[in-house]
Amino acid sequence: MSFFSCQKLKFLCQFLHNCVSLLNQMSSQVEPGVLLEKVGSAGVITINRPKVLNALNLPMIRQIYPQLKKWENDNETDIVIVRGAGGKAFCAGGDIRAVTEAGKVGDPLAEDFFREEYILNNAIGTCRKPYIALIEGITMGGGVGLSVHGRFRVATEKTLFAMPETAIGLFPDVGGGHFLPRLRGKLGLFLALTGFRLKGRDVQRAGVATHFVESKKIPELEKELVEMKSPSAADVSRVLDSYQSQVRILLHRRVPCCLLFQTLSRMSPTSLKITYKQLKAGATMSLQDVLVMEYRLSQACMRGCDFYEGVRAVLVDKDQNPKWKPSTLEEVSEQAVEQCFSSLGDKDLTF
Repeated sequence: MSFFSCQKLKFLCQFLHNCVSLLNQMSSQVEPGVLLEKVGSAGVITINRPKVLNALNLPMIRQIYPQLKKWENDNETDIVIVRGAGGKAFCAGGDIRAVTEAGKVGDPLAEDFFREEYILNNAIGTCRKPYIALIEGITMGGGVGLSVHGRFRVATEKTLFAMPETAIGLFPDVGGGHFLPRLRGKLGLFLALTGFRLKGRDVQRAGVATHFVESKKIPELEKELVEMKSPSAADVSRVLDSYQSQVRILLHRRVPCCLLFQTLSRMSPTSLKITYKQLKAGATMSLQDVLVMEYRLSQACMRGCDFYEGVRAVLVDKDQNPKWKPSTLEEVSEQAVEQCFSSLGDKDLTF
């Protein structure tokens, strides 16, 4: 081998070594999307993507689920607390852009994300240990699924709750078909169809949160919770009650008919009809059965076109001018809606 060849080889080896070192350095600086830690007698889940409002992705789901099941069966773990990092959001929803891109090309992510997210939602709903969600900041879509099925949901004056899926050609999933129709009156249907935002105390008044605690008291509340010795659900409830300002009465606020019509006219007609049927059916179904139904609906949306157009208009191009197909409620046939609820055979969601 010539002298120049040796020099080139040494240079190449050094270059590759530097590249590997740089990649290792970069990977070590990347914060994990979710932090899972044991603090006192509590298992603590911290949603840790504050730069993207703690959006939930599949790797995070795959970390949370097994750890939640482990804590549920651990005699030294008495409660589970879930919270969001950064102060702006608990969790603003699922990583919809990634699912959109996957759905366009038939990538399995479009199936896996919804399947595993719904399995996690069910695990939260059936968790035998007291599950306490501190829903401070933006709580939408996937963030609702991480919180609302748990035994305790604590809102603060910074909480902003919404299920805005009909605006992107989807439907209020993550078990929305179970908890929304169980809110008083027709409030759940209103929230589902319009994506209306509840703020602060109204989140508890509506029944979405079980407690309302001032934001400045949350660190003290967390400290007391993790220091409790072998607490029961009743013990946790007493602690939460001691921190909250009692809010019993739901304020009745009239929404002008013209404003309601304008809001609904911007939503996907197909999504509106699917959502109406979803909530009507879900009112008498178990959480598991609702999630099976919603998985079928999720895959129907992946096969359609409104979801991709909605994401384009609202999240990508942001022109807020989606071209829905069909474009009117009258054009959405009952047969088309019914097909969205059809069994997927061996691809159905199972628990």
